[in-house]
Amino acid sequence: MLLAIDCGNTNTVFSIWDGSRFLCTLRTSTEHQRTADQYFVWYSTLIRHHGIDARITDVIISSTVPRVVFNLRVMADRYFGTRPLVVGKPDCHLPVNPRVDAGTAVGPDRLVNTAGAHDRHGGDLIVVDFGTATTFDVVATDGAYVGGVIAPGVNLSLEALHAAAAALPHVDVTKPPQVIGTNTVDCMQSGVFWGYVGLVNGVCQRIKGEYDRPMTVIGTGGLAPLFSTGEALFDQIEDDLTMHGLTVIHRYNKDRM
Repeated sequence: MLLAIDCGNTNTVFSIWDGSRFLCTLRTSTEHQRTADQYFVWYSTLIRHHGIDARITDVIISSTVPRVVFNLRVMADRYFGTRPLVVGKPDCHLPVNPRVDAGTAVGPDRLVNTAGAHDRHGGDLIVVDFGTATTFDVVATDGAYVGGVIAPGVNLSLEALHAAAAALPHVDVTKPPQVIGTNTVDCMQSGVFWGYVGLVNGVCQRIKGEYDRPMTVIGTGGLAPLFSTGEALFDQIEDDLTMHGLTVIHRYNKDRM
């Protein structure tokens, strides 16, 4: 079985893939000081709780936090007896290499989303991912990542607003009852919700204008369903796109052996 690990700036997600479906998905906060042993104790405890007898033979990792990768690699070697594939490293091959400026390092999360989206939807895509940052990835007809946009994430914007303005409280990200708020919380929620609806809609329209051909817009990340209630922003919403992309890249590398 394959253990797919997606390590983001905020959360780290472990999913077990049996070749046809994900048996379970586990989530923890990303902490660079967590050791390989601590990761395994957390993982094995939850696996027993789910009653899963998972004999892991392969591990693939996507991480936007380089300091965490070392301990995840140690865990894979020590407890599963396997050398993991790490997206972005030379020995981890992509189905199609990105076409960007020379010397540009593309984030592994964006490469994984590209592979997963192209496998499910073909090419000429915009993948909008609501994570710590809100990213827009452009996927060409052949599946190559060809560029995109990076904007501040929703929760990051809220934290910055609260930190810079002491009188403004923490608020949940939700669709407000109306655009014009009549209290501070409603005003903030309206600004965030409708502001990001406008951001996504505006950026996607400009990308389509530059790309100059029909494109499919894919939403992913925990907040994608919420923002799709504001307007018809996405043609499809994929809640497991990153994990699916990891299985696609793993399969491609296995087929090359």
